[in-house]
Amino acid sequence: MNTTDIKSYMQAVGQEARAASRLVAKADTAAKNRALTAMAQAIRRDEALLLAANTKDLDNARAKGLEASMIDRLTLSAKGVTTMAEGLLQIAALADPVGEISGLNYRPSGIQVGKMRVPLGVIGIIYEARPNVTADAAGLCLKAGNAAILRGGSEAIHSNQAIAACVKEGLRSAGLPESAVQVIETTDRAAVGELITMKDFVDVIVPRGGKGLIERIANEARIPVIKHLDGVCHVYIDDQADFDKAIRIADNAKTQRYGTCNTMETLLIHEDIAEKILPALSKIYFDKGVELRGDAAARGIVAQIKEATEQDWYEEYLAPILSIRVVDGLDQAIDHITKYGSQHTDAIVTENYTRARRFLREVDSSSVMVNTTTRFADGFEYGLGAEIGISTDKIHARGPVGLEGLTSQKFIVLGDGQLRQ
Repeated sequence: MNTTDIKSYMQAVGQEARAASRLVAKADTAAKNRALTAMAQAIRRDEALLLAANTKDLDNARAKGLEASMIDRLTLSAKGVTTMAEGLLQIAALADPVGEISGLNYRPSGIQVGKMRVPLGVIGIIYEARPNVTADAAGLCLKAGNAAILRGGSEAIHSNQAIAACVKEGLRSAGLPESAVQVIETTDRAAVGELITMKDFVDVIVPRGGKGLIERIANEARIPVIKHLDGVCHVYIDDQADFDKAIRIADNAKTQRYGTCNTMETLLIHEDIAEKILPALSKIYFDKGVELRGDAAARGIVAQIKEATEQDWYEEYLAPILSIRVVDGLDQAIDHITKYGSQHTDAIVTENYTRARRFLREVDSSSVMVNTTTRFADGFEYGLGAEIGISTDKIHARGPVGLEGLTSQKFIVLGDGQLRQ
């Protein structure tokens, strides 16, 4: 397509999405759940077709020399297909947030004032590599009463289109408009530029991908964006931590999976226990092939740790690399997180209730944890079903964004003839 054709195509997509959003917003819960269930059934039935489409994308990705991490995110397995289907069924089982009324109170005038939860409208989602996002995003947006425009990466075009066919089948079977979920068919990047500026048709943009993609969207969009840029996550091991608990948490937070935004990138250890716990932790990390970079105190305890630079404290490695700093206490740990963190997910390991409470109150991140791994910062683990992404913004949605994050609230007023005096 040339530029003119892409603009016309995207305008048509936007118009159809806006029209569909009005129908989906008033659809009842039963219809939305029938669509979700039918989507799940179609995905399970078409497993072989989905895997064949994914193989095409993988062959193209390898031919283009894409990075191993990108190919890993792109790969769809039989287990992954099952997980997609189960995710849709889990969304169907969740309570419908649309129409929920809260805080209804009588005012002195006799009127009742409350809030009703309502859909956002049309949500544009721009993502890279992961084909499962197509199903997750479609399901979440639909259940929350929204229409969705999905623009996946060019590397996953065959996988995304195959999943989209299952999504459309589910919508049809429930009597909902197929245009309630549209997957952009062109791989031309100009389509992204159009999508993020179509404020007449799109209400919110959600970018999912690398920092470069998200920065571009945040800078160029003329529509509100739900996003996070970095996942520089910390675990602080306090001097009143349970030793075995701390070892297991620090191990899991880093090594359970390296390429995720909720993986620990910096470990902070209280100086009074560093000599006891750091050698044991370092052995676990070295045995798993993790490169350690530390401050002078950490290197003084374990000689194999490399020197950390100032930039290391800001790094989201998404790789088997970990920065380690020895701190003199809770205040210095919080100061470090405040300066270098990304307001994503941070955890403290301690048996001291007062310090745990301070950490929860003073660390300004979208998820703050006590005595557990940062890897739990995930919509599924939080009971949200799937998630559309994680937000480190402070307005509207924060943390893993599930159904409630894809809705807004409006004031409702109930009267019985009362007049303003």
